[in-house]
Amino acid sequence: MNITADKHSFSAEISKVLKLMIHSLYTNEDIFLRELISNASDACDKLRYAALTNNSLLGDEPLKITLTSDKQAKTITITDNGIGMNREDLMMNLGTIAKSGTQEFIANLTGDAKKDLPLIGQFGVGFYSGFIVADKIRVVSKKAGEEQGYFWESQGEGEFSVGEAADANRGTHITLFIKEEAKEYLDKFRLKHIAKTYSDHIAFPIEFVDEEGKAEAITNGSALWLRPKAEVSEEQYKEFYHHISHSPDTPWLTIHNKVEGKVEYTNLLFIPSIQPFDLFHPDRKRRVKLFVKRVFITDEGTEIIPHYLRFLQGVVDSEDLPLNISREVLQHNPILDKIRESLVKRVLSDITKKAEKDPESYAVFWKNFGAVLKEGLCENMSPKENILEACRFYSTAGDALTSLDTYIKNMKPDQEHIFYLTGENLEALKHSPQLEGFKKRGVEVLLLSDHVDDFWVNVVQDYKEKPFLSVNRSNQELDKIEGSEAEKKTETPEASENMESLISVLKTIYGEQVKEVRITHKLSESAVCLAVDDGAMDIRLERFLREQKQIKETFAKILEINPEHPVIQKLANRVKHGSGAGDELLQDMAWLLLDQAKIMHGEEIKDPGGFATRVNRFITAIAS
Repeated sequence: MNITADKHSFSAEISKVLKLMIHSLYTNEDIFLRELISNASDACDKLRYAALTNNSLLGDEPLKITLTSDKQAKTITITDNGIGMNREDLMMNLGTIAKSGTQEFIANLTGDAKKDLPLIGQFGVGFYSGFIVADKIRVVSKKAGEEQGYFWESQGEGEFSVGEAADANRGTHITLFIKEEAKEYLDKFRLKHIAKTYSDHIAFPIEFVDEEGKAEAITNGSALWLRPKAEVSEEQYKEFYHHISHSPDTPWLTIHNKVEGKVEYTNLLFIPSIQPFDLFHPDRKRRVKLFVKRVFITDEGTEIIPHYLRFLQGVVDSEDLPLNISREVLQHNPILDKIRESLVKRVLSDITKKAEKDPESYAVFWKNFGAVLKEGLCENMSPKENILEACRFYSTAGDALTSLDTYIKNMKPDQEHIFYLTGENLEALKHSPQLEGFKKRGVEVLLLSDHVDDFWVNVVQDYKEKPFLSVNRSNQELDKIEGSEAEKKTETPEASENMESLISVLKTIYGEQVKEVRITHKLSESAVCLAVDDGAMDIRLERFLREQKQIKETFAKILEINPEHPVIQKLANRVKHGSGAGDELLQDMAWLLLDQAKIMHGEEIKDPGGFATRVNRFITAIAS
């Protein structure tokens, strides 16, 4: 069969994957057949799509997948008459990983089978699972519409050969030379059982051809998503999920419906129970395949699922879209827009129901995909209220996640806002001085620690007519909330005058380093904090934009002081007895308070040397 053959070395990535495969990465060796059948199904899908514009590619032969075994030669063969591969395809698909996120993929491989199996499955390199049972694999393929066929061959030891093949038929013919310790897979009943168990959902017929050439149907090629839900078992759903995701986990949620009305379509969608390794990679594609009347159209370049639902896996099959629709036309198709709108509402509705029904399980989903879902709050056309209904947040009310509806239900009388605080991590947020007055008054504050939180709170103004408000904002009007009167202390005219004098001196010392110095009642234990005016950029968002070189300068903040704190009262008393802006100790204390506030907010201190000098001088003064 061979006319010419060249030897090549596997890319470093593939060599690492092969090593893991050969050393039994998969605990269930049966999986190799599922992976190869899945690849064959994809090849048939691609040919059926290509034939929409060039019918000569398909011919009269029905698309199918065939299994054979030869006990004497110790081989298993998986054959499909799909799109096929030419020399370049073989080199690219079987010799390297030509996908975005390659470096992240390799960097995440640990050598631990339990940890690496989900990564390898997600990256779509299941072809190499054949080396679990085979000590050599030979692939013969001819691309539809081309005359010349080619072969690919390897023993999985760092090299592979590629050459021309005579008498090759359209499609791909994969022969596994079975290891002695895996010879039980040569039994036709074993192969048929595996194919039936793992691939009954495949939308193309699978048959077994015995050594006498007699063909026996294993599956009938009935697309699983078109079957009534009552006829589909949980095990079949799970195996279909494995087929499309190449991931070993069990789906966290299965969404299967048929929609009739203005638009007709069927969807079978899954939410994984583990986070894909490339979930936040900028080049990650959505994993939902679009079919039209069972004909695969595309899994790339469409907006059938918005970017913030990119964790979804599955299929959508439309009855209304034309079969000859192009990927370009899909970008601006009103039918597709209606399908997307309907799908999004259904998905958000189902995950919200799951959140209400099983909060413990939902906490796992939220940890995996909550930050992605909140990206939808930043998109113009997204159903923001539906997304917010599905959102869950940590708060000062306890350790469990809470919904916005629960937050509103527990709001204090006369409380007008949904208060929140953004920060680097949850633990740091819990100890923020900004929360002291809220905690003391029993006012709940949402704690937002995802990067996306800095953005959506500036896009979404309210939820069910309750405005969002950052506790970093000055003048939170806590005194208006019922119950706060007991926390307030009556301030004498003299004390008030002392504080005003102190503020005047502090303004003189700080100059343009602060925008304003104000009294606040939201602090109970801390002396000072930073704040910004309503309408100004939030502190954390400003820092993020500065780090990204989007803005150059730091804007002056408001310094809020706690009039009940001993340090502030001592400063006020020092001013009362004649100290002014020229008092060196008063200056040191003032600058230390401002630097302290900056440190608590994660802000940069512009003069670390000056800060250290003042601390030392202050300690010396106290010690003496």
